[in-house]
Amino acid sequence: MSDQAPEHDEAHGGALASRLNWLRAAVLGANDGIVSTAGLVVGVAGATDDRGTLLTAGLAGLLAGSMSMAAGEYVSVSTQRDSEKAALAMEKRELREQPEAELAELTGLLEERGLSRDVALEAARQLTERDALRAHARVELGIDPDELTNPWHAAWASFVAFTMGALLPLLAIVLPPADWRLAVTVVSVLGALALTGWSSARLGSAAVRPAVLRNMAGGALAMAVTHGAGALLGAVGV
Repeated sequence: MSDQAPEHDEAHGGALASRLNWLRAAVLGANDGIVSTAGLVVGVAGATDDRGTLLTAGLAGLLAGSMSMAAGEYVSVSTQRDSEKAALAMEKRELREQPEAELAELTGLLEERGLSRDVALEAARQLTERDALRAHARVELGIDPDELTNPWHAAWASFVAFTMGALLPLLAIVLPPADWRLAVTVVSVLGALALTGWSSARLGSAAVRPAVLRNMAGGALAMAVTHGAGALLGAVGV
């Protein structure tokens, strides 16, 4: 039973790290959706108070941003997956052509992790006998052959996260009466940014207060700049 515990703990730790990475990416995607859409609709609101125009601009920004995020994430993760596959293929070839050298390499890597020479050699032999490719993939490359990154999952996660974040400023700018739109949007956006800043700090084990203030300040600046630009363009009749 003790022989199985390290492998189980490693798998559990890897799964937890993967889930945290996905959750952090979702929070950041939602944050991008909030800031970019808020900047857009508040900027348009500086030039006009027409609900139809605000809705059109907000929906266009939401769709463009979410599709851009999804496409960018798909390309990025596809590249990462291709690199992981290439590294595994090379490792498989080296194990087939140079088994002794690969055993020595694995032994050295285990020694670097704190094992004595004899224990490292015995562990490397046992790992190689059980599943040589998996052992080298995890220890040498930091890759789990059964858990390669999925570009479609990443794309959909980015699309949904951005869309959920973007819906908040969009609804906040079009639902209230004209006199309340800007105030409701600003308060809603700053509150949401405080939440995403808190979440990202907690997930990254960082200080919460600086992350929240930084996030809110960035969003406030974006809205102030775009609203000023929209008001200026509206005043000159552009």
